[in-house]
Amino acid sequence: MGRVSDLFAPETVAVVGATDREGAVGRAILENLRADFDGDVVPINPGQDELLGLECYPDVSSAPPVDLAVVVVPPPAVLEAIEDVGEAGTEHVVVITAGFAETGSEGARRERELRELADAYDLNVVGPNSLGIMSTPVGMNATFGPENAREGSISFMSQSGAFITAVLDWANEQGIGFRDVVSLGNKAVLDEGDFVDAWGADPDTDVVIGYLEGIDDGAEFVRTARDVTDETPIVLVKSGRTDAGAQAASSHTGAIAGSEQAYEAGLEQAGVLRAHSVQELFDTARALAGLPVPDGDGVAVVTNAGGPGVLTTDAVGDSYLEMATFTDETIDRLEAALPDEANVYNPIDALGDADTGRFATALEIVLEDPNVDSAIVVSAPTATLTYDRLAEVVIEAQQTHEKPVVTSLMGGQRARAAEEVLREFGIPNYFDPSRAVTGLDALARFRDVRRRERDEPETFDVDRDRAREILARADDRVDNRLGIESMDLLEAYGIPTPDGEVVDDPAHARELAETIDGDVVMKIVSPDISHKSDIGGVKIGVPDDEVEDAYEDLVSRARAYQPDARVLGVQVQELIDLEGTTETIVGMNRDPQFGPLLLFGLGGIFVEILEDTAVRVAPIGEDESRSMIEEIQATPLLRGARGRDPADVDGVVETIQRLSQLVTDFPQILELDVNPLVAGPDGVQAIDLRLTVDTETETETDD
Repeated sequence: MGRVSDLFAPETVAVVGATDREGAVGRAILENLRADFDGDVVPINPGQDELLGLECYPDVSSAPPVDLAVVVVPPPAVLEAIEDVGEAGTEHVVVITAGFAETGSEGARRERELRELADAYDLNVVGPNSLGIMSTPVGMNATFGPENAREGSISFMSQSGAFITAVLDWANEQGIGFRDVVSLGNKAVLDEGDFVDAWGADPDTDVVIGYLEGIDDGAEFVRTARDVTDETPIVLVKSGRTDAGAQAASSHTGAIAGSEQAYEAGLEQAGVLRAHSVQELFDTARALAGLPVPDGDGVAVVTNAGGPGVLTTDAVGDSYLEMATFTDETIDRLEAALPDEANVYNPIDALGDADTGRFATALEIVLEDPNVDSAIVVSAPTATLTYDRLAEVVIEAQQTHEKPVVTSLMGGQRARAAEEVLREFGIPNYFDPSRAVTGLDALARFRDVRRRERDEPETFDVDRDRAREILARADDRVDNRLGIESMDLLEAYGIPTPDGEVVDDPAHARELAETIDGDVVMKIVSPDISHKSDIGGVKIGVPDDEVEDAYEDLVSRARAYQPDARVLGVQVQELIDLEGTTETIVGMNRDPQFGPLLLFGLGGIFVEILEDTAVRVAPIGEDESRSMIEEIQATPLLRGARGRDPADVDGVVETIQRLSQLVTDFPQILELDVNPLVAGPDGVQAIDLRLTVDTETETETDD
C-alpha cells in the first residue's frame, strides 16, 4: 500500500466509467479533471475509443500506468473494476459509486468484498459512496462537484459529499482556500485517522478540519490525532450529538454512532478542537491557518464604536480569553496620544471620528504592553476612516509585534476590499466581533494543546490469572453480571477492599464476622437487585451475636422484594469508618467506537442525581487521572473543605489508573462500577462492585 498522501499527488488519473453522456457523473468527473489537472487524464470505458478528445481504454490494465483510479461504474461492476485496478498495479482508488453498506444487507456484503479486494491488492481506497477528492497544488478536481476549491493551506475531510459542495461554493465566495479535500464516503478502507495522519506529516497543511458523522475506531483515532495536534491543529464538527441526530447519521452512511460523552472525552484527549457549527468551524480554521499562536490569554480591543466594543468585551468574557489589564505606562501613553474624551482602558474607544492614524497609534501602544497577547480591531465605517488603509495598519502591527491581530471591520462593500488585503497576510476579518473572539479563542486553546504534558499509562504488577478466573464466573450467569461476590477482582489489580467475603448460610456468616475486628456490614448478594439499600438489603454495624438473624432478615427482604431474584448469599464485610471520608465512584462503560470510557465522580447514592462526573478514554496515565479529579465540582471535598482533613487523592489517582489497566487488559468487561470508592485521609477502599462481562470476547492482553 502506498502512502495516503500520494493520493493527492498523482501524475495520471483514470476515470473508470467515464462517459460523454450529458448529466452523467462519469462525464462530470472527466470534465473537472480536464479543466485544471496538471497531469494526464485517462478515460476507461470498453464501449468507447475516444471521449471528450481523450483516448479511451477498455480497462485500467490496458491503459498507460495509472497512479489514481476514480471508479464510477454501477454497483454490481465495482468489484470487477477494483480487481482490474489491483491487477494493473495501481495503488490508489476513489470509489464514487453508492449502493454499499448505506443501503442494507446486500450493499454491506458488497462493501465487505470490496474491503477484501483492497486488502488482497494492498490498495488505498476512498469511499465507496464518495463525492471524490481534490488537491489544489496539482489542480486536481476528481469529484462530480460543480467547482474546484481555491488554493490554500486548509485540508478538509467530510463524511457528507453534499456538505463539501455547499462549503466550497460558500468558501470560494469568502476567499477561503484549501490544500486537499476528501469525501470520506463509507470509509470501507481509508478513514478519518488515515487522512489526519497524512496531513499531520504535510508541511503545507496548516489546519485539518472535518465534518464527521461517526468515528469507526475511536481509540486509534485518539492515538493518531494526539500525535498530530502536537504541531497541527485539528478542528471537527461532529453531527449526531442528539439521539435523533445519531439515528439519522446511522441511516445516512451506515455509521454506528457512539455516545456523545465518549466523543467529547476522546477528542479532548486527542487535542482536537470541537466546533458546533459550520460558521465556527471556518472562523476557527481561518485564524489557525494564518495567525501566530499567542503566549497568553490577554486580549486588547481597539474600536471607534462603543457598542461593538462592549459586544466584543462580552464575547471575551464568554471565552477562554480575558480582557488584558494595561500597565500604568500603557495607560499614560494612551492618555497622551488620544483625545481627552477617549476611553483608554480596555476596550479602547478611540471615538467615532478616529482616523487611521489614531487607530495605528492605539494599536501600536497596546501591542507593546507585556500584558497584551493578542488584539481585536473593531470598526464601524465612518467618513474619517479608510478601511483599505486600516488593513495595512493592522498587517504592519502584527508583523512588527508577532502577536495575533484579528479584525471586525463591520460593513459590506467598504470592508470587502480590505478583507482581500488582510487575507493575503493570513489575517481574518469577521463582520460580527464575537466571531473574531472565536478565532482568537481557538488559537489560545491550540496553544494549550501544544503545551500539554502527556504521560504514558503505568503498568502495575497485577495478578491477571486470578482476574481471569473471577471473570470466568460470568459464564454461568444468565445475564453475565457479577457483583460484590467478585471483589477479589479488584484485589487482583491492587485496589484496596475491606476484609470480608460472601457466605451462603447464617452460621458461616457468624464464623466469618468473629474473625473481623468490630461490627460488620452485611449486604444481600443478588445479580437481580441493583440498588440493595433501596430494599433494606444492607445492614451496617452488625455485632457478632446478631449476624445470623441479620442474615435471615436480608434474605427474607430480598425474597419479598423480588421472589424470582437469584440470591447468592450475603457479604460479610469489615465496617469502614466513613466519618471524614468522601464517597466517590470509579466506573467504566465500553463504547462501541472508543472502547473503555472511564468515569470518576461523587459516588454513593447521589451519583445519578448530581451527575458530577468526569470521563476519559482508557488507557490513561497519572496526569489524566489527576485531571479527572480536578474536573469535578466536588473536588474541594477531597482537598479538605471546611476544616476536613484532606483525602488521600494520590490513592484515588492510583485506583483510577489500576482500573484503567484492568478494563484495558480485559476487553470482555463491558461495564464496571466501583461505588462507593471511599477516600479518606488514610487511604481509599472499594466498598462495592458491579460489572457486566461479555463471555464471547477473548482477553487481548496476556502475561
